[in-house]
Amino acid sequence: MNFNELEEQLFTGVIADTLDSIGLRSQVMQHHIRPIDPSFKFVGRALTVLATDVYEEPENPYEKELEAVDALEKDDVMIVTTNGSTTSSFWGELLSTVAIEKGSRGVVIDGFTRDSRPIIDLGFPTFTSGFHPSDSKGRLDVIDYKIPIECGGVKVHNGDLVFADFDGIVVIPQAHGSEVFEKALEKVEAENKMREELKKGMGIIEAHKKYDAL
Repeated sequence: MNFNELEEQLFTGVIADTLDSIGLRSQVMQHHIRPIDPSFKFVGRALTVLATDVYEEPENPYEKELEAVDALEKDDVMIVTTNGSTTSSFWGELLSTVAIEKGSRGVVIDGFTRDSRPIIDLGFPTFTSGFHPSDSKGRLDVIDYKIPIECGGVKVHNGDLVFADFDGIVVIPQAHGSEVFEKALEKVEAENKMREELKKGMGIIEAHKKYDAL
């Protein structure tokens, strides 16, 4: 798969529609997880992370979090659930810098980030449910990574494919990746043809019957 080409040609709406068409109708994360910049977009392979609130400083703070970041490989996207934590930020500029150097394509956090403007300046696609200036040390800690998690209401397995843009975040089970992308590209082609017909005056009912797109 050429993720750069897929990112350029596709978008979350057509991915979600394609998943619907094969019976996978619950793959879109909840709407509260948003990009910190409207231009941010990515497609990549999930590296899953599970974090939770802690109420005292662990013996080795950051240990599992740093292991997870260090485990990132080219085209990975880190997918993080914090179990609804509102105590601190999970992500920031320094972790974004490392992720970029490792070839990561982005991060999704059902939790908070900080250093938002520097991250935007870096151009690292970051999707988050909010912002918090506090450090995670003694407040939030990673339990494990590369395990099944639920993020934004969607079950995510390590290695699943994730597509994110301004409209939302869609999870594609790994076993369906090739099928979904192939069908999505076909749907985009049909929509492009339909758009040209509409510009030439074809009625929407006729166009929908002809192209089965909307």
